[in-house]
Amino acid sequence: MLKFKPRILEALNGYNRTIFSHDLAAGITVGFVALPLAMAFAIASGVKPEQGLITAVIAGFLISLLGGSRVQIGGPAGAFVALLYGIADRYGLQNLLIATILAGGLLFMMGALRMGGLIRFVPVAVIAGFTNGIAVLIALQQVRDLLGLKIDRMPAEFPAQLWKIEQALPSTNLWAVLVALGSLSILIVWPRWGGFLARRIPATVLVLAAGTLAVTLGDLPVETIGSRFGGIPSTLGYPVLPTIDWQAVRTLGSPALSIALLGAIESLLCARIADTMIDERHDPNQELMAQGVANMVAPLFGGIAATGTIARTVTNVRTGGRTPIAGIVHAITLALIVLLAGSLADQVPLASLAAILIFVAWNMGEWRLFGELHQFHFTYRATLLTTFVLTVAFDITIAVEAGVILSCLSFIWRITSLTQVERLALPGRWRAHTGQPIDLWRIRGALFFGSIGKLDAMAPAQSGAPHQVILDLTALLYLDATGKEALSGLQRALERGQGRLILVAPEGQPLEFMKRSGMLQTLKPENIFDTLAAALTHCAMADHDSENSL
Repeated sequence: MLKFKPRILEALNGYNRTIFSHDLAAGITVGFVALPLAMAFAIASGVKPEQGLITAVIAGFLISLLGGSRVQIGGPAGAFVALLYGIADRYGLQNLLIATILAGGLLFMMGALRMGGLIRFVPVAVIAGFTNGIAVLIALQQVRDLLGLKIDRMPAEFPAQLWKIEQALPSTNLWAVLVALGSLSILIVWPRWGGFLARRIPATVLVLAAGTLAVTLGDLPVETIGSRFGGIPSTLGYPVLPTIDWQAVRTLGSPALSIALLGAIESLLCARIADTMIDERHDPNQELMAQGVANMVAPLFGGIAATGTIARTVTNVRTGGRTPIAGIVHAITLALIVLLAGSLADQVPLASLAAILIFVAWNMGEWRLFGELHQFHFTYRATLLTTFVLTVAFDITIAVEAGVILSCLSFIWRITSLTQVERLALPGRWRAHTGQPIDLWRIRGALFFGSIGKLDAMAPAQSGAPHQVILDLTALLYLDATGKEALSGLQRALERGQGRLILVAPEGQPLEFMKRSGMLQTLKPENIFDTLAAALTHCAMADHDSENSL
């Protein structure tokens, strides 16, 4: 059944003026932090800066209002930059908006079907690989504005980007480089040496103000938001359904799925980080449904894909935000800035925004992992590096698919290597047994499609004498349909030679599966025993009865 219960309903119980004052201060602070990031992420995604602001306002409001976390802040994110840029470059802006709406529908369905917990199964190596890959792509896309290069539009493909940058290096603008370096210096130095003011004025806001003042007062010949995009409208506009080309929509399945999966992973990872900071547990399914609604609504206003954002969420918690009201205040703050002071953004230098994104990319990547790879198993290294290279060189969807497949193959191999099929010597008083030959085996681990080859050693002897095989299953943890069929095949082979298969102590999942599949009925109760001693005693008695009958 659909369970739709936003966390704000729970948070408002016992809400008071003191909590509101903390939420208000945190929300206003996060709003100013989100201002440059929203514009920078939009530009890096290949759209206009106002589309990032619209996303931060509309999607940020809805994610806080309907989400499953008390403190998560939603909006445009660095994780989407390379993906959205590639979709916009290949399919066009209108189809990017449609793909985002489709992704929102997928996210809502994932939450409604209670699939939020499945995101936890994405391997750490895959997440680290594509996160570092995205960071490289973000940084590479900023080289144009960082150096002030004369490039009309950066291509989406990695090799083509390198070639474009190389071709345009002679057009480097020294003033843009100086503005970018000054901005980077502020981003690095201000949080460490700004003292009390650094806790009140975010470094990104200071960079925005300092860069704008430098360009305006010095009349510097660098590109600004106004010179490239014509400024930012002082309005959020009205909802408009994107023009739908049904022929093109058929091709948007893969982009929409990519946006949905990346948004789900990024959002729930962010929510888990927030949980550790406030000692709270979020509702992953409610969070996915909120993300879905936000991504279906924001594109109607021209917004792009949105998800939970780690930097803004952490800022929210550290400045006192404790309920979704802080996220709502953040969205309202941004809306007021757009409505009242949007025209002031005309002189914001793109070199400063590029510096902000370079700084974000650096903090986003887990670069220490590359130096520590030698400490990990080969399969972990292969998964991380494959995902990283494919993210940079090709596409994040391909990268994640390849990484998950490699992780699954690695898991199968590891479980197979841990599975043991060992032959045991008969206990002392049974060694002189003179009846039917008895083979005693023990299976440890999992008997599934990857490990059934280990049963080959148990094939019945070709002597023609009736043969009994006792399987000790006390250490068998898992059995699948392929493993069951392998055991049934062994049973049939033994019965053809007048022998039989005897099982000792199957329990847990293997026992339940044998019951459901009908295997226990075909074995018959007299071939299943609780202990090894009981099975051996039964075999001896059966042999004794057989000899007496002769």
